Amino acid sequence: MRIDPLRPDPDHIRAAARILGQKGVLVFPTAGLYGLGVDAFCAEAVRRVFAIKRRPVDKPVLVLLSGMRDMETVVQMVPDYAEPLLGLWPGGITLIFRAADGVPADLTGGTGKIGVRLPAHPVAKALTETFGGPITGTSANLSGGPASARVTTLAPEIRRQADMILDAGTLAGGSGSTIVDATCWPVKVIREGTVSRRTIDGVLKNRTT
Repeated sequence: MRIDPLRPDPDHIRAAARILGQKGVLVFPTAGLYGLGVDAFCAEAVRRVFAIKRRPVDKPVLVLLSGMRDMETVVQMVPDYAEPLLGLWPGGITLIFRAADGVPADLTGGTGKIGVRLPAHPVAKALTETFGGPITGTSANLSGGPASARVTTLAPEIRRQADMILDAGTLAGGSGSTIVDATCWPVKVIREGTVSRRTIDGVLKNRTT
């Protein structure tokens, strides 16, 4: 299904949200790359994501929030030292916290931790808000394979097994979101991506000075 990346058709978004509500798997655009989305609280759907991606079961999958209210359902707490990092949302930083009770163990890869992000891309934002809860935001690729900035470069297995694909054309690409483990102090930058380490250090320094 073609979708305008800046002004997504509400009917298309509602159709995609219905797919999520029916345990379906959705390919959708994020800021840089296409993602693979399911209802984050549906263990059956989460297992489908792992199977489609051929992802090792001990590797966690991040989730996209529909709003800050979702934090209460997916994380135990936000430590005081990590609160300034929330100001970098929405957008390219994924924060790892201790997972709340009720989060499927498959989603955390058995680590007890969950990566969360508030999306900025208009389609991803509209999708999570219309669905009304967190969805998975892992890249739409086979484990270890290249991520896709175009629907045409998706692995055939993913194209075949997805229940719906929202095609927003060519995306920005790039290294993806920055991933920060905020379960410890000092926080640990797992992967530097869209948001620079310097930006993170600056935000945290301002908090402590």
